[in-house]
Amino acid sequence: MFVSRRLSLVLSQANKRQKFPRMFFMTQSASNDELIDALKRQKVVKHEDVERAMRSVDRGFYCPSNAYFDAPESIGYGATISAPHMHAYALELLRDQLKPGAKVLDVGSGSGYLTMCFAKMVGPNGKVVGIDHIPALVNSSIENVRRDCPEYLDNGLIKLVAGDGRKGFLEEAPYDAIHVGAAAEEGVPPELLRQLAPKGRMIIPVGPTLVGQELEQIDKDINGHVHRKMLMGVRFVPLCDKDSQLPL
Repeated sequence: MFVSRRLSLVLSQANKRQKFPRMFFMTQSASNDELIDALKRQKVVKHEDVERAMRSVDRGFYCPSNAYFDAPESIGYGATISAPHMHAYALELLRDQLKPGAKVLDVGSGSGYLTMCFAKMVGPNGKVVGIDHIPALVNSSIENVRRDCPEYLDNGLIKLVAGDGRKGFLEEAPYDAIHVGAAAEEGVPPELLRQLAPKGRMIIPVGPTLVGQELEQIDKDINGHVHRKMLMGVRFVPLCDKDSQLPL
């Protein structure tokens, strides 16, 4: 659930932290393949496994309008689907954990698009849990996945649930990878840290709404010690409760 900062200063700072390329937002493509081609030219998509995953999941199943624009779009209920370049960043940052058989938690799973990309990477022996606190949005994401790859729901590779993502999903923990698609204004939720497996990685935006947010990479070593790294300045909607998100 991302809104990109378009200030060149912020992009410059982000590049210095993680050597991400300078982005040209609002790229308009006519198809999913053209969109991935553009992300490759911009060197956002760097690895073949990430490319395969994104090519195999047509964003048109998950985004109600402008599916192939590199921009966030509303999906209703006060939620958005992140811009494709942010999904690509997430997949690249987590790819070492997204190995066959891995277990993944997608907090704020929204449309189900990135959840599906994770499933493509972890394969049939893996498990991906998507959690969102708005039941109607979860139902919509289930419909999206069922239009795309219904077998992933039927065989349990993907599980989409309604709940408070700040508390994780203990039933399937621990997770090799955790992705959080909204900003934790008061710091990283402790339940998510506890549910991160040793040698696991979490990607989470942290900071107050719309100003001063940082995308953080959190790694847990084999002994359970946590190591944090700031990646870049971002602007996400807040990780909040259902009543705060839904419009009046």
